[in-house]
Amino acid sequence: MAIVEFIIILGVSLDIFAAMECQGALVAKVEKKRLASFCGILAVGQAFALGAGSYISLLLCQNVRGRGEAFLGQVAAAAIFLCQGARLFWKAWRNERIVEHRKEKLDMAEFVRFYVKTSLFTLLTGLAFGFLGSSVELILALITVVTALVTVFGIYTGYRLGFEHKAKAYLAGGILLVAGGMDVVLGHICNF
Repeated sequence: MAIVEFIIILGVSLDIFAAMECQGALVAKVEKKRLASFCGILAVGQAFALGAGSYISLLLCQNVRGRGEAFLGQVAAAAIFLCQGARLFWKAWRNERIVEHRKEKLDMAEFVRFYVKTSLFTLLTGLAFGFLGSSVELILALITVVTALVTVFGIYTGYRLGFEHKAKAYLAGGILLVAGGMDVVLGHICNF
């Protein structure tokens, strides 16, 4: 199951990559201290949201012991992954244009707004992982490392190449999330 968890986390993180790419495309210079603070805030925040979602699902499933309830958790997890994939497909299709204007440094207010929206989707992902009984330690380690990497790569990709690759990142993230959702569905059908 670790490969599926990595695929799901990578799919969720590609949303972060696209947003950081847009931020990187607008700055005059990438400040390493500010980038490190963005990485730290995002990595810790994503890990917290994922852990909180997993904990909430643990509370919801605490008294559940039957096969029917486990099935409902798998259905909910698959629905969460498929809906998040559809959301990223929608963002790729919409491909919102960005008004390019140089900023001296990365915008913290815009970053905080993005962080809050992203954390809500990561909380749902943690909820789905909890329903599937995934290893909390593994998913927390994965989300922390992957988030830090996509933040740095996103900023530098935007800084060097512009924001034109964000639609491809959304599309790839959507494909990964739909593949993860389909794996949950097929896993249930095969074990039924």
